[in-house]
Amino acid sequence: QVQLVESGGGLVQPGGSLRLSCAASGRTFSSYNMAWIRQAPGKEREFVAAIGWDASSIKYAESVKGRFTISRDNAKKTVYLQMNSLKPEDTAVYYCAADLTYGLRVYGYAYWGQGTQVTVSS
Repeated sequence: QVQLVESGGGLVQPGGSLRLSCAASGRTFSSYNMAWIRQAPGKEREFVAAIGWDASSIKYAESVKGRFTISRDNAKKTVYLQMNSLKPEDTAVYYCAADLTYGLRVYGYAYWGQGTQVTVSS
């Protein structure tokens, strides 16, 4: 069993930065592949980034490539999403998700966090 708790969201101006954190409970965090998924108001959920259990595999959505960086610290049982050069279209609820299977997908994860709101506005 893995429980995920996101933090770090908030209101930021366009061009600004935020770092999201996702803290996990459970002894097997290091076995799980992790992902960030977001959902903007009135839109479908969208894949943002994924990182393999040992951080050897990392993928990004085209819309965030070069601006966002996913990382993990297995000793702290935490995955991060550093978001730079934020745009209004990045406004969404950001969820972290965990699964034993790695891949670029929106659904099909075994565990989800509750989400953290990111709002990019002047």
